[in-house]
Amino acid sequence: MMLVLMIAVSMMSVPAASAQTLYRYVDPAGNVVYSDRPPPPSVKNAAQRELTANVIDTDALPFATREAVKRHPVTLYTFDCDVCRSAEAMLAKRGVPHAVVIVTNEDGAAKLKALTGGQSAPVLQVGDRDVAIGYNEARWQSMLDVAGYPKDAPPLRPKAPGGAASSEPPARASPPAAPKAAAPVAPPGAPPAASPSAPAPPGPGSGYPQ
Repeated sequence: MMLVLMIAVSMMSVPAASAQTLYRYVDPAGNVVYSDRPPPPSVKNAAQRELTANVIDTDALPFATREAVKRHPVTLYTFDCDVCRSAEAMLAKRGVPHAVVIVTNEDGAAKLKALTGGQSAPVLQVGDRDVAIGYNEARWQSMLDVAGYPKDAPPLRPKAPGGAASSEPPARASPPAAPKAAAPVAPPGAPPAASPSAPAPPGPGSGYPQ
């Protein structure tokens, strides 16, 4: 019996995460056929099976980072201050994915109170039990080392609007500045226009700083 393998070229373009159906049957000439297309209606006792293609990992995070996130997820309790921005910048530079809790919101303040018993921020939580109140870079780096976060991970990319794990809505973008009117072009041979003189400062009593 001759073995005939009829696999359509379209199988090569199947997405990595999808499954492929393969049919096995015997054609009228007695040949065993394997195909990704259903057999003719006249064929009986056809068998089929689902083949799962290899999954290609396209996650940009290093493997060590993903493993650390699974075991020891990081949460940053913060608000709008210089120290908090420095703390978040450190996490981003080291490439540490983290959730953000805004403690100036009622919900965020309640979470911070339940975690630390106070309202001081920033606070770093690594895993379930490791908590640092106040930003101390050396201590925070040490906590991340112990949790298995690599030091050479690529920095985090800015999140898309609304993608931050925060209870506060994303800030509104400033409206674009109105375009400046183009300066008039003088005809050829015309003398250059005089530069406008600067306006004189207002006199005393008109609100100008003395």
